[in-house]
Amino acid sequence: MFRTKEQACLLIFQYKKSILLMARKKDPKVGTEKKPKGSGRRLYTDENPKDTVRISYKTPADAKKTVAKVKRINKPFARKIQILTVMEQRAKVAGKNEQAKIAKQGKEAIRRKHGKTKSTTSKG
Repeated sequence: MFRTKEQACLLIFQYKKSILLMARKKDPKVGTEKKPKGSGRRLYTDENPKDTVRISYKTPADAKKTVAKVKRINKPFARKIQILTVMEQRAKVAGKNEQAKIAKQGKEAIRRKHGKTKSTTSKG
């Protein structure tokens, strides 16, 4: 297959190098707000474990408890919306549309309480 041992070693080295480069592309630095194209990685990773708020959406009752918890925690408005958006998107991916709807309603309730509409909170 290979004429010399050096050719075989060179091919193995190039293969390992390409794997390492691919791994680097898939895992950007923490807090860069960038992710690889086509990757859903940010939906399930915890970029800042110190700021974690546990969410549960296994049943509609769990989703309601999570929404109530998010409403009462001492976090900024944007962080509360972010937490419920993550819950909504994870529930949608899992095929739990009722729990996603509960999360969306919770976001709307928080917006109403803070007097902000979706158009004023979006970047644009």
